[in-house]
Amino acid sequence: MSAATTRNAPDRTARIGFAFIGVLLIAVNLRVSFVSVGPVLANISSDLALSSAAAGFLTGLPLIAFALFSPVAPGFATRLGLDRALWISLLILASGIVLRSLPLPGFLWAGTALIGLAIAFLNVLVPSLVKRDFPMRVSQITGSYTATQAAFAAIGAGVVVPVAETSPSGWRLALGIWVGLALIAMAVLLPWLRRHKSGTARAATAEVSYRSPWTSALGWQVTIFMGLQSIAFYVLMAWLPTIEQSQGIPATTAGIHLSLFLLISVFASLAAGGILHRGSDQRLVSFTSSGLMFVTFLGLALAPDLVLLWVLLGAVGCGSSIVIALSLFSLRTTNYPQAASLSGMAQSVGYGLAAVGPVMFGALRDASGSWTLPLLVTAAIMAVLAVTGVLAGRDRVISGPS
Repeated sequence: MSAATTRNAPDRTARIGFAFIGVLLIAVNLRVSFVSVGPVLANISSDLALSSAAAGFLTGLPLIAFALFSPVAPGFATRLGLDRALWISLLILASGIVLRSLPLPGFLWAGTALIGLAIAFLNVLVPSLVKRDFPMRVSQITGSYTATQAAFAAIGAGVVVPVAETSPSGWRLALGIWVGLALIAMAVLLPWLRRHKSGTARAATAEVSYRSPWTSALGWQVTIFMGLQSIAFYVLMAWLPTIEQSQGIPATTAGIHLSLFLLISVFASLAAGGILHRGSDQRLVSFTSSGLMFVTFLGLALAPDLVLLWVLLGAVGCGSSIVIALSLFSLRTTNYPQAASLSGMAQSVGYGLAAVGPVMFGALRDASGSWTLPLLVTAAIMAVLAVTGVLAGRDRVISGPS
């Protein structure tokens, strides 16, 4: 081994370690700032005299932003460079969190929209970052950052109410404290941004040639997988406590079940990241995770007394399927600009479906007068997800004809 290689080895290890820390610091900001709204939504509605429709729109606005702005993120990164685009997205996120908490007319909505825009960009660009810096460890890194964002989302949901109740500023401070996470990430990543400034443009232009996923059958298979698994997660987040309470389960117990769901999904994400590369492709793990969600909704419809079992299976299915979906952005592409393009496409369509899913579920409940029909329809959607997972899980990339 040459002296130069010996000297470069510690530098390379340090760069990889710093890049991993950067991914995790971005991950902690991906959910907590918008999932923490739900527990204090009643406080916000009372303080600002929001109607139920306006309150619902407030919680759905980030998902709408994800759907609208995800396709824009790859072009944003191409113009600015990936590292700079990520840092500026964190700046937008911090600005949105602050604006949302200021007691000025309209700032709640403007801040929420900025938060949605920033997280849309971060959601799309992080898989591209993983593709660039960890090409041989895509699923493991994806599992780690997915588990991190889920863990901090669970912490945020638990912390926000006590802070709101003990602070004179109430919900405004409880939602504003999350700017600290964005500022920490920006501060830690700033030296890395400066080191990458000179090489960013060259890196962006070196790999610009790729087939658009919008014209690829495989690209659409990955996109549909992303969208349908998103429906499962957001339907359960929106309706599981209500379904349980309608069956006589106390609200406190239903809340504990939801916390358990989030906790188990963290470990499921880590486990999925560790096993995705064990086989020759991802067909089996994709089919299995989809199957668990199919069983979850079918079980809730036909055997509601076993609700805790279905919560556990759903947590494993949702926690693993999101890691699979995010990993496929890198595993099915040839370079990181193409990964960003597929990520933008899949997350735009995916979060559009995620926004529609809970509304459709509620409409079916109103039309039928029971939970059975919406649960069975969602189970059927999960069956389609399983078929799509087998197709998207094949060992191939978007390059030539699909």
